[in-house]
Amino acid sequence: MIFDKNNCCDFAGSYDLSRLPLIKKLEQAALDSDYGGPSWTTRKQVDAIIESLALHSGSRLLDIGSGAGWPGLLLAKLSQCDVTLLDIPLNALQQAVERAGEDAMTGQVDIVSGSGTSLPFLDRSFDRISHSDVLCCLAEKMELLQESRRVARDDARMHFSVILPATDLSQSEYDEVLESGPPFVGVDGSYADLLRGSGWQVTEYQDVTADYRDSLQRLVDGIQSNESELIQLLGAADLASKRQHREDQIGLIERGLMRRETFAATAI
Repeated sequence: MIFDKNNCCDFAGSYDLSRLPLIKKLEQAALDSDYGGPSWTTRKQVDAIIESLALHSGSRLLDIGSGAGWPGLLLAKLSQCDVTLLDIPLNALQQAVERAGEDAMTGQVDIVSGSGTSLPFLDRSFDRISHSDVLCCLAEKMELLQESRRVARDDARMHFSVILPATDLSQSEYDEVLESGPPFVGVDGSYADLLRGSGWQVTEYQDVTADYRDSLQRLVDGIQSNESELIQLLGAADLASKRQHREDQIGLIERGLMRRETFAATAI
């Protein structure tokens, strides 16, 4: 999310902020998106997700932690698949409802309030599952992956992105990532191990850290270019804190301490 409330993930106030034209302008610069997205998925990466999931008309996609509809709505719009958007903040889901209407997608979209760790769906309900930068904002990582497998058909595909610490860090370096990264950026073991333990087989992996770093830098540049307006909107102290937070994250990436990766997996 471009501006997280108190530098954390998934607060309803952040979605209210994302409606404002100036914040949409910053999101457009950083991600080439204007959905009020909760993830760092770029417009270019949406095309790669469609290809990875082999989305098409007739696919049933579940987008977990969908927020206001990024990137789930665009995945459905471009591929003509049916999508179910799931998240908890009601104001984010309301934004998704509005955007689906604006894009004439109402018949393709179901919107559900619920938790990714206790999905309100029957077993084997979906053949495609996605989530973008959700696991790094959630302590119960295994639970979400297990629930995803429960609602996945036996031939289902899943694609997700996640921000995480690099491997082989010292304790002090790891603590730096915990301090400045997303609130649950730490992970016990590896995501490959978590996937295997929850009934998924990794089929594709990609390091998208460079794209993440570039998006963060475009955001910081946008903050600088629009500083006066942002101070009026947020206050000088809050803006300074948010900018420093993003600059700290860029620093972690440039020092090789924090990464963003994508995984594709099939149900086993």
